[in-house]
Amino acid sequence: MKQYIILILLLFTLTFRSYSQSANAPLNRDYYYLLDRYEIKSGKLSGSFHSSMKPYQRKSIARFVDSLLSDEEARYYSTTDKDNLLYLANDNWEWSEYAQNESKKPFLKKLYRKKSDFYHVDTKAFDLHVNPVLHLSAGFDRGEDVTPFINTRGVEIRGMVDKKIGFYSFLGENQANYPEYARSWITDTVYQRFAIPGEGFWKTYNDNGYDFFTARGYISFNATEHVNLQFGFDENIAGNGHRSMILSDFANAYSYLKIQVKVWKLRYTSLTAEMKANARASAGGSRSDTRFPNKFLAYHHLSVNIGKNFNLGLFEIINFGNNDPNRITVPINIAYLNPIIFFRAIEQNEGSPDNAILGTDFKWNFLSKFSLYGQLVLDEFKLDNVTAGNGWWANKFGYQLGMKYIDAFGVLNLDLQAETNISRPYTYSHFTERTNHSHYNLPLAHPYGANFKEYIGIARYQPFHKLALVGKLIFTEFGADINSTSNFGSDVRKSSNERFNENGDPLDNFGNELGQGVNTQVIYGDFTASYQLKHNFFIDLKGIVRSMDSAMDERDLNSVVGTLAIRWNIAPRELEF
Repeated sequence: MKQYIILILLLFTLTFRSYSQSANAPLNRDYYYLLDRYEIKSGKLSGSFHSSMKPYQRKSIARFVDSLLSDEEARYYSTTDKDNLLYLANDNWEWSEYAQNESKKPFLKKLYRKKSDFYHVDTKAFDLHVNPVLHLSAGFDRGEDVTPFINTRGVEIRGMVDKKIGFYSFLGENQANYPEYARSWITDTVYQRFAIPGEGFWKTYNDNGYDFFTARGYISFNATEHVNLQFGFDENIAGNGHRSMILSDFANAYSYLKIQVKVWKLRYTSLTAEMKANARASAGGSRSDTRFPNKFLAYHHLSVNIGKNFNLGLFEIINFGNNDPNRITVPINIAYLNPIIFFRAIEQNEGSPDNAILGTDFKWNFLSKFSLYGQLVLDEFKLDNVTAGNGWWANKFGYQLGMKYIDAFGVLNLDLQAETNISRPYTYSHFTERTNHSHYNLPLAHPYGANFKEYIGIARYQPFHKLALVGKLIFTEFGADINSTSNFGSDVRKSSNERFNENGDPLDNFGNELGQGVNTQVIYGDFTASYQLKHNFFIDLKGIVRSMDSAMDERDLNSVVGTLAIRWNIAPRELEF
């Protein structure tokens, strides 16, 4: 894949004049929720970004925030709102006209000359921002002798050369000991995930911990005023919900080439990525001398703003790779590098060996209070079988429907969110490990894979700018596999051609129902109080209550977890499953 990506980048570099551009704001639910909130409150969709594809460029964030901080608009916002907007402007100060980011007393005259940057260089030819990264947490897991903790140290670097080539790099060294429910989920012998959410290769640390290195980075440039290209190793999110039913940040980062076109009311994204089909070698905790099998994903997403308040998107994904089990590294199919073609047409011309997924998403902001959003994913189905309700196994689809309500019931800075996610059995799965919708042993969409229904409620309240209170309640019911050889449709990595019960007998083609398998119910609740002591320096107090009730009693697990953390220039680590 790499030779084709380099060739494409060279062609664009030689063909187009470069325009000023920026790095992205790293993925962080709390950070991006502020942007969602103020887009809703503004009463109109942002012309700077389309929220159905994340991350956003910092330049786009600054334009949006500046438009709200203008004299004409600012009078509509509370003191807390204005402070939040100023925080966003300061965080993207190199692009903002309203940033108030000068430090009164820089440290040693060279450090923290800007409130948001440990060290920076700002010249016409070179822009550089360097920030330390720290995440230290410790707490308790009731009933367990092991103390959960996280110890992350690292550095984040971003900048521009000639305001034409942008770059970003994140490096972090981590040791972590997760609560019992997370450890049992990682090492589950039935699903054999052996993967840490959002991370890659790991080693054992002491008796129950994990040691892993995090590295992410990319280069970015604008080929024209409206065309941006990125090549790097990171994650992307599609959708407007707390979860994504098509592309989330739950799995590990991946190498990708992304082309984004923004013109008129349209935003088009073409993403080509190299994934890992099987990374079980990381479970041993020692260095592997074997290359993990690779596969590829190609993703197209087109969204359009209709009027001031409605956004509609269409997307397609193809998961593909050579199915020869004797070949560890396989070359990319260059036909899927085409950024402006219907993937299904190519896939049919290839003999239909690959996994094509289609879908749509939407968002409707109204009354400057509400946002109704959703996603529909169509993996495979026949309309006759859907209407007949006969439970045909290949009726594979899922959907999301949610609502956000800001300043709820007239209470300033109280926001509520409700969301439903449902996926039928075998959705996202395919014939082989190289064509299913997963990466590094984890689903690329929802943490529970498929064969589930989920209901989410979230309340956010900011009594003042520096303090954020967030409560979440998540109820999930799914059908689990009984043993490692059974396949009732929840594990997207298992072949959809091998649908067996616990005795190894084939399951019927019809009569498949949502939740089939071992009925399992998970209730997850957490409450977080987060105080921002300095710019991007947070103190977090979190409590988690989780209950898993399975039809197989030995799988029942109840957890009560409490942690205290400090975070510096890094998003919270969330284990919401």
